Formats: sequence, structure tokens, C-alpha cells
Amino acid sequence: MRILGITLPENRRIDIALTAIYGIGHSRARHLLLKAKVDGSIKSKDITVDQENAIRKLIEAFRIEGDLKREVGANIKRLKDIKAYRGLRHARHLPSRGQRTKTNSRTVRGNVRKTMGSGRRKEEKT
Repeated sequence: MRILGITLPENRRIDIALTAIYGIGHSRARHLLLKAKVDGSIKSKDITVDQENAIRKLIEAFRIEGDLKREVGANIKRLKDIKAYRGLRHARHLPSRGQRTKTNSRTVRGNVRKTMGSGRRKEEKT
């Protein structure tokens, strides 16, 4: 099953398979299936053509994939251009929502800066 150029996984339930589309999460997928009157527990390969078209029609109303990525990127660029605090945090690849950075924040900063133990060498005993 393909929706807007994205191939959905065939062996997954349709409510989970829809989350493969950027911009559709679990709650939106369940909401779409409820509106389209499709059971969320059937596999995506077992969907009928009518059900597929109903889902596709509902999804086209949302901003997803490329358009959404462009919009998010433009929002971040705008924050950087006006030198907002959040924009500076994005530019420096640091957490932008107030998390601590002395420890943690590995996902944003990258896994590169690892210090094992206290960071000091142990003195040799003679």
C-alpha cells in the first residue's frame, strides 16, 4: 500500500503502519482510521481499495512529509535569523527546551563527548 509516495509496511497493523509517514503519529493514525471507518487491527496488505482511498483522502488534508519538514526547517531558520534563544540553541546543537547539559543531552550533542569515571588519572602506587 502506497500513500503519497510512501510505501507502508505490509505485515504491520494499519494503525501502526500509518506512523511510517512523517507527520502521522499513533493518535492521528487512530483518529484517521476512526473517521474512515476502518478497523485498526487489520494488516495493511488486507485493506480493500475503498478503505485505502478513504484513508488517502483524509491524509491529503494534512501537511505531511516534505511540506511538513520544510515548514519545521523554515521555523528553525527563522529562530536562528532573529537570534532568538531557541535559535541559538539549535545552531549550537544543544537542547532547546531547558534540559540540563552538564550530564545527559547525548541525543542532541552526539555521543562523542564521553568521559569515563572522574576524568582524572589514577596515581600509581610504588
